[in-house]
Amino acid sequence: MVSRTNSNAARLKRHARVRAKISGTAECPRLDVFRSNSNIYAQIIDDVKGVTLVSAASNEKDFGANGGNCEGARKVGQLIAERAKAKKITEVVFDRGGYLYHGRVKELAEGAREGGLKF
Repeated sequence: MVSRTNSNAARLKRHARVRAKISGTAECPRLDVFRSNSNIYAQIIDDVKGVTLVSAASNEKDFGANGGNCEGARKVGQLIAERAKAKKITEVVFDRGGYLYHGRVKELAEGAREGGLKF
């Protein structure tokens, strides 16, 4: 019987490897991405204090778009950038969460850049 590799376990390994190298501070917090099949989530985290500063997700009540596609991911990126601006956060470190920088993750990052975040 052919065994299939566990893609989520491989993603978690990649994520742990990246997290060993990057960390968010109060001056430059970490923009973390999590994607499921139907939604996409983003949060800006200060790892020194262990606090989530800002969050946005496609399953919020008044979101109005589908989070399972690229347009919804771009809207989440713009939404988190808007909320970060309100908290005077302009520069972040991007943490793709072990996912490939492609598709919805890339669209979220581009939407956040359009909204004014620098990374």
